[in-house]
Amino acid sequence: MSTCPSESTPGQPAAETIAYNASTRARDDSVLGEHPVSPDFDYDAIIVGAGLSGILSLHRLRELGMRARVLEAGSAEGGTWFWNRYPGARFDSESYSYTFSFSQEVLDEWDWTEHFSPQPETLRYINFLTEKFDLRKDMQFDTRVRSARFQELTNSWLLTDEEDHEYSCKYLITAMGILNQPTLPNIAGVDDFVGQSWHTSRWPADSTALQGKRVGIIGTGATAIQTIQTIAGNVGSLTVFQRTPNWTAPLRNSKITKEEMQTIREQYPEIFRKCLESYACFIHVGDASKVSSIPVEERIAQWESLYELPGFAKVLSVSSDIFTDGEANKLYSDFHAAKIRARIHDPTVAGKLIPKNHGFGTRRVPLESGYYEVFNQSNTKLVDLQETPIECVTGKGIRTSDQEYELDVIVYATGFDAVTGSFNAVDIRGRDDKPLKEVWANGIRTFLGLTVKDFPNMFMIMGPHQMFGNIPRSIEYAVDWVTETVRWIRDNNVAYLEATEKGMDVWTEHVNECGKGLLANEVDSWMTGVNKNLAHKQKRSMTRYNGPAPGYRRWCDGVKEKGYADFNIKRS
Repeated sequence: MSTCPSESTPGQPAAETIAYNASTRARDDSVLGEHPVSPDFDYDAIIVGAGLSGILSLHRLRELGMRARVLEAGSAEGGTWFWNRYPGARFDSESYSYTFSFSQEVLDEWDWTEHFSPQPETLRYINFLTEKFDLRKDMQFDTRVRSARFQELTNSWLLTDEEDHEYSCKYLITAMGILNQPTLPNIAGVDDFVGQSWHTSRWPADSTALQGKRVGIIGTGATAIQTIQTIAGNVGSLTVFQRTPNWTAPLRNSKITKEEMQTIREQYPEIFRKCLESYACFIHVGDASKVSSIPVEERIAQWESLYELPGFAKVLSVSSDIFTDGEANKLYSDFHAAKIRARIHDPTVAGKLIPKNHGFGTRRVPLESGYYEVFNQSNTKLVDLQETPIECVTGKGIRTSDQEYELDVIVYATGFDAVTGSFNAVDIRGRDDKPLKEVWANGIRTFLGLTVKDFPNMFMIMGPHQMFGNIPRSIEYAVDWVTETVRWIRDNNVAYLEATEKGMDVWTEHVNECGKGLLANEVDSWMTGVNKNLAHKQKRSMTRYNGPAPGYRRWCDGVKEKGYADFNIKRS
């Protein structure tokens, strides 16, 4: 899936030796206890965000005996799983690969009830973690951070919230998520609609809000697909406004019995080993064979077998050249197009739901459970915005170039200002009052995806240029790398650590090199820094690390093993 040099390829084990330990990794007990950085600061560390990244960061920093505080805009912990309560929201990676691995007690005590967990259960899991480790006492909710500024005289950070309260700390850790800032379409009249309307990430608490209503939903991306298939049976009518169709394939979810959960629990070491060795931290392993090398009948049989499997098998376990070779990708795209046509009665509608501007797997592929069958229902209408674009939202509904659709509810499934949007929402300024927005104005630049030059002691969990893939697997690695680095700074009497210009140049070039040859990087998507829903234009840029996860970890571990010599270090 990548021409990234000196890295393992999909389906091949990494060269590194993987040692699994489900319990908390061994630490030097002598560093535990109370070791405040400075009594002059309110906290040793402030973590922005109480999602999975923020929760684990807080737990790890408390293990170091540090005074850490989480500032969260929402009224409770959960992050993505707190905000996104729309109907049908759930994992499309296996629950037992999405779970954290750091605590054996949690693995022993927590039971998943479905192979692909629904949002309410995921939020209960997050609540379980915060209660298990007594984390909530160090979390502050309903606190939206407005600005964060580096104070050069004291080598510290000063944060200000929207109520003008200030918080000082030595370490700033951003845990704000990659899909956190919702976007509304750049359409005239959005505020004119007299009915109810909301973005999917701000779904109302009233679960009967759509019962029998005339509902319009704008978008057919991952969130829309889950929402559409879930609400179609309850609404009076459903009008789907589609600008760009997306590929999707069956999720094939099922319940987990108590007996099966016990078997899964026994398999955790193997599950996490597979995730560590795989290209994107999933349990699914790619196939190094080229599509052209497999006889046609054998190839179709293989694809049929994968299609029947649950989860991302049909995305991640195929021949790797499907993601780099246009002809191979077309063959696999044609296979999935035929599956779509077989499920939709009206050939015209089927044709509109098959993507024409990108191949299968070149954008993030969401998974579904009955999505296509919704378009066979008499109460569902697909409006192709390529043929009849939206002109405006009116008081009564949505007007396209050929008619007005009267609606009671408009749902905006229009996505997010991805990856950098969370950073842009906060006025983050480093040395010499330099805005982070300015640093990234001509393209994202980082060192390891974890640090940025002129922003000392600021660490990003799931920031741009990191390996995303299976998010909790990536979060665990990033959090452990950051907290071990923070411990090193403290124990070595260092005032701050920051990226260098050379480090950012080398890493950004490496990230770009890893993306060469991938068909996905020829397609506009949030993964290439392009969101057409935004009123402001974005510069096309690599937002994530496209190489294999084992290679990413080797590089970051190497920096740590060299005593952080690749950083600019100021001694206290």
